[in-house]
Amino acid sequence: MLTFTDNARAKVFDFIGQGFVDDAALRISVGGSPLAPVYDLELVEYDERSDDDRVFTAGGFKVLVDAKSADRLDGAVVDFVERNGASGFEVRTEQKRAPVFEEGSLSERVARVIAEEVNPAIASHGGHIALLEVRDDIAYVEMSGGCQGCGMARVTLTQGVERMIKRAVPEIMGVRDVTDHESGAAPFYAKQ
Repeated sequence: MLTFTDNARAKVFDFIGQGFVDDAALRISVGGSPLAPVYDLELVEYDERSDDDRVFTAGGFKVLVDAKSADRLDGAVVDFVERNGASGFEVRTEQKRAPVFEEGSLSERVARVIAEEVNPAIASHGGHIALLEVRDDIAYVEMSGGCQGCGMARVTLTQGVERMIKRAVPEIMGVRDVTDHESGAAPFYAKQ
């Protein structure tokens, strides 16, 4: 499931050794958008585990992963890194090599990326993205379902959708969201 580098394992043992928690376990969860995940690592009491937690041992300490996060963490590597004067845990998941779509018109290629790469990734959150048009090397999209009104919609667009489209169709210079996030049957936020 998860692999810990020697640096990460040593840092976890350092934290456990500080004695803030008696019977320590490292809880790891994944939140955020499927296209822009946010990883949370926390040292907790082992007794705080829930019935749906997956429990395993990682070289001498216990790890708790909630059922919703388990699939997203399968095959991940946890490391402790120091960069640019900052340090912290880093979770790396295997990134599939994104295909480059070279056949068809610009609009057809962007639509293929959305259909084959983007929508399957956000479907687990009930989201859907539709291409409205490509104009002047900008793709205009509309979000619906779980993406409409979601507080993470902007992150999903900039950190996930736009990157995937630009990688697969290099001629695209940007992606613009034209969704009315305040309307719909059940938007995640509404104007106060």
